Amino acid sequence: MPAISKLTIAGYKSIRELREFELRDLNVLIGANGAGKSNFIGFFRMLAEMHGQRFQLHVQREAGADAFLHYGRKQTKEIEATLDFDESGTYAFALVPTSENRLIFANERVRHHGFEPVSLGAGHAESAFADYVRNVRANLGPGENDFFERINPPIDRVRVYHFHDTGETARVKQIQQSNDTLRLKPDASNLAPFLRMLREEHEAYYRMIVDSIRLVAPFFDDFVHREDNPPTVELEWTEKGDPDTPFKAHVLSDGTLRFICLATLLQQPWELMPPIILLDEPELGLHPFAINMLASLLKRASERRQLIVATQSMQLLSCLAPEDVVVVDRKDNASTFRRLSETELGSWLDEYSLGELWEMNVLGGRPA
Repeated sequence: MPAISKLTIAGYKSIRELREFELRDLNVLIGANGAGKSNFIGFFRMLAEMHGQRFQLHVQREAGADAFLHYGRKQTKEIEATLDFDESGTYAFALVPTSENRLIFANERVRHHGFEPVSLGAGHAESAFADYVRNVRANLGPGENDFFERINPPIDRVRVYHFHDTGETARVKQIQQSNDTLRLKPDASNLAPFLRMLREEHEAYYRMIVDSIRLVAPFFDDFVHREDNPPTVELEWTEKGDPDTPFKAHVLSDGTLRFICLATLLQQPWELMPPIILLDEPELGLHPFAINMLASLLKRASERRQLIVATQSMQLLSCLAPEDVVVVDRKDNASTFRRLSETELGSWLDEYSLGELWEMNVLGGRPA
């Protein structure tokens, strides 16, 4: 699947300038609070809102243009970004502030692999990419459309997942529409129907998810699937030894529910999994054994998909290879990004884990 090979971001929040930064299949960001990890993830969240035609709403919810520009418009004139996809193409844009504290496109461009760049215009408030792709597809034949899909940057398939909300009013715990099964949603608000669909249409993947949950939560037996095809469903499960008593999602601990979401996301069928997945602190509330399981799931998913993960977990870090880790520091009021290498760490790795080296401040990414 197309993955981002190089990324340029300039003028966005704490990221003053990041030029042609190389991304691998698995990219795990570590750093102190306020270093810029969440801003890096937030850039892709902005991208998702942009291509969902919700960009202006997103800007206003985040307190306007000056909240996005690096130290405001007095210091930063525009936000610039370029995403290079290894076997696809390039997508680039620049955003400038308006007197109404909005952000609009100063330019927006796409280049398909092997072709000249195409300008999508300037001065528009919402991204023109989706309309451009729709118009191109409308004029293509079956064979041409397959070719276009291969060379088209998958901007609309970048997904940022956030499973932190497990409170009593969390959407994952509410009643859900049975037919809401096209994709697992970023907040897992369609988890129940999605799992039901996997059980009916992709049983091997469903069983793999259930087995992973049982390793982390030995009391868990299975999810409840009622046979009468109701129009709505909610997340129900049974304990081992008591298959006749269903429990609601409200009974699950926060950590168990989050792991269920993560296991479903990272073990769903490959054809349903987005090509680029972002997660912000997925280890929140997980037991150390569950974090080890999470590391295994991340590695498995990165074999066919690209993952970008921000973490504060030394345990998760200790399960990774140095080349998977990006250290984020704050220097001169701006975020810096540096990928680790086994050669750089040398003999340190003979005696210490990556988590221990981070705690010892050998890696950086600690409060200065």
